[in-house]
Amino acid sequence: MKKLTVGMLFLLLLSAFVWAGGQAAAPAEAADASGPVSIDFWTTETQSDRMATIQVLIDTFEALNPNISINLVAVDENDMPTQLNTAAAANTLPAMIECAAENAVAFGSEGLLNAEAITGVIQGIGKERFYSGTLRLNETAQKGMYYGVPYHGWVQGIWYRADWFEEAGLNPPSTWNDILKAAEYFYKPAENQYGILVGTKAEAYAEQCFTQIAMANGAQLFDADGRLIFNSPEMREAVEYYAKLAEYTPPGPQTWRARDYYLQGKMAMFFYSTYIMDDLAIETAARDSLTSQNFEDLAGKNFDPELVQNTRLASIIRNTQNSGYGTIVSFGIPDHGDQARIAAAQRFIQYLFTPNAYITWLHMAPGGMNPVLKAIPTNSRFQNDPKGIFQHYGKDKMAEIIQGLDSIETFSIVEGKRMAAASTIYSKQIIPQMLYKITQEGMDIDKAMEWAEAEMKKLM
Repeated sequence: MKKLTVGMLFLLLLSAFVWAGGQAAAPAEAADASGPVSIDFWTTETQSDRMATIQVLIDTFEALNPNISINLVAVDENDMPTQLNTAAAANTLPAMIECAAENAVAFGSEGLLNAEAITGVIQGIGKERFYSGTLRLNETAQKGMYYGVPYHGWVQGIWYRADWFEEAGLNPPSTWNDILKAAEYFYKPAENQYGILVGTKAEAYAEQCFTQIAMANGAQLFDADGRLIFNSPEMREAVEYYAKLAEYTPPGPQTWRARDYYLQGKMAMFFYSTYIMDDLAIETAARDSLTSQNFEDLAGKNFDPELVQNTRLASIIRNTQNSGYGTIVSFGIPDHGDQARIAAAQRFIQYLFTPNAYITWLHMAPGGMNPVLKAIPTNSRFQNDPKGIFQHYGKDKMAEIIQGLDSIETFSIVEGKRMAAASTIYSKQIIPQMLYKITQEGMDIDKAMEWAEAEMKKLM
């Protein structure tokens, strides 16, 4: 298949939008943006190929809305807070930004975003059309009001050998009990086979695995008033449970790299995000996990074309409550007070949710950018991604995978409030260090949790 040029993509988008009457996603009418208006759109998609795709979307929108012009500005995610605050001080705020949902809540809490304008867009699109967890991560302290419009995200969960589970008569690994039972059943170290992969090295992967497990038990770092509540019964149960799972993980401090065991048929389950989808489906993507270079006890294996069909994802884990985990990217409208620019930004966001524009954006990173609208996973055009990944999964499995966005949670946002200290704790890797002390050094759980809590208090 020949690669589409930028010009061809523009014409296809324009014709598709016009053919659909410009209302393919039935967006609400934005406030009138009459008269020429120019707006700046800050995006964190700084790669040149992604910038080119977004520019095509902008060009298509401008052709349909000749009174609105959009200036695309690339801003590194790490620089966004500083640049936004600088722009606010200079009264040069952009009309629209793209950033992680956690940052949107932080900016909104600082008074930098227009929650009323964003909430209007969400209501116009239809709140019921979104996966509820994606909205919850953008919600203000006032229920039903939002700092950001969720746009896409990745999902984490437990990828597992559905054929093994079916043959063993085991339930899918969706509850604490079922996960542990399966981890024990499939743990056969004498045969170089392991039950599950959870992070045991002091790094981010361990925290990502642990967070979803902890939240499935209702554990949190902070309450809504910002008080540290780490050393709670719920958190201790989660730590104890995680340590038990670690017994069925390959030996030594392990990280995401141990996915090689799964891809070589030596593991029943592993925690990973939807970024693994191409590795499971396409031989060239899986190649670096099929060698003996990363682990001495793996001999290497040819690509298994049936692995993707035999794999399923438990995207929601439950003990006392449902827990999903991932990252959401959102659009925000800065609170600059210019009604014409606000209306233009609203109209552009609505356009970006029309199916052809939306799917074009999502296809910049298949598996990494998943839709927040429930109808898109089963959309035939969405299924036809440029890399040919999704066709290996099918509509039903895609909907099942992305369902995790309904229950997505984070330690950083509690009742619409951004807990800045949670990000600091994350950056210092206190929880992964604690897990390492327990699983690799044999430290007592209570002592390890006391150490972690003391470290957290130092940062606060």
